[in-house]
Amino acid sequence: MLVTFTTKSYADITMFGDIAVTLLKMMGHSGTVPSAILADDVPEALSRLKSALDAQAEQTPSQQGKDDEPPVSVHNRAVPLVELLTAAANEKSDVMWK
Repeated sequence: MLVTFTTKSYADITMFGDIAVTLLKMMGHSGTVPSAILADDVPEALSRLKSALDAQAEQTPSQQGKDDEPPVSVHNRAVPLVELLTAAANEKSDVMWK
């Protein structure tokens, strides 16, 4: 499953469903797809996501994946969504995903 995040103030972001649901839960959302966050609630969701990512980064030791390459961290996968939420908060736009 793919999840696409949309807002009027930023380009659409598409990511794999498992990571999208993880990030939604970090924002304090149930993880339901499809759904939305109203413009007034976007700054709080962004703050929760950033806090959860910072906390996870402190707890997660560096690991090696296949071929001795490190796996892509949740923090790195969240960067486009953080940028989308930041733009939405600045422009007071709703954020939707499906």
